[in-house]
Amino acid sequence: MRFSFGRDVVLENVSFSVEPGETVVLIGPSGQGKSTLLKLMAGLLSPSRGSVSIEGHDLSKMSSQERETLAKKVGMLFQKNALFDSLTSVENVAFPLREVAGSSVDEGHAIKVAERFLDAVGIAHARDLLPDEISGGMQKRLGIARALALDPQIVFYDDPTAGLDPITSRKIVQLIMDLRDKRKSTVVAVTNDMHRAYQLADRILMVVDKEVIDCGSPAETQAFKDPRVAQFIRGLLDGPLTVQA
Repeated sequence: MRFSFGRDVVLENVSFSVEPGETVVLIGPSGQGKSTLLKLMAGLLSPSRGSVSIEGHDLSKMSSQERETLAKKVGMLFQKNALFDSLTSVENVAFPLREVAGSSVDEGHAIKVAERFLDAVGIAHARDLLPDEISGGMQKRLGIARALALDPQIVFYDDPTAGLDPITSRKIVQLIMDLRDKRKSTVVAVTNDMHRAYQLADRILMVVDKEVIDCGSPAETQAFKDPRVAQFIRGLLDGPLTVQA
């Protein structure tokens, strides 16, 4: 797969697969295309060349009806949560339920489902609060609840612990793992926090220099020989990354 913005190539010769029930974490320096790759996998962007397939179906060849069916199987936590400021917590979670059902929505059912997911992420008490009335960690939990509202089989998380303190970050990742295990879902997540990557991942991929490196399990990643991987996981990428023969 290849993806470019105009003449700027972001990703080149990318090829990998994610197995059902697997948790894959994307790591790599900022600006290398991790969030772009996540959006390509979720069908929010289309590759310039090649294809992205879910359950053997090429996203670019799906009809609008097939895409609507797929949308019910996929959930996404966007970077910075992308919550609706004017909606309460329960209304934020109910939003995708209303969108899918359209005019046939059963409002009472949508609210009950939203309340169940607020309870699942531990913020049922924030039901009637607006996003700016709750903490950053609670906003993240709210974003997760909304991402899971349609009970998706595949969940994409774009930097789910960004801006959170280490204790809250660990709790958020544990929550993601608990919900994953309960629903037997497939998870793909972006993070630059290696502690959380090791906590969450079955397999780690690094996005760097327009390519995707399959680093293997957390243990295999820590022993990976590519110097770009070794430098990154040791936190040495504050300046330019250089590799010498």
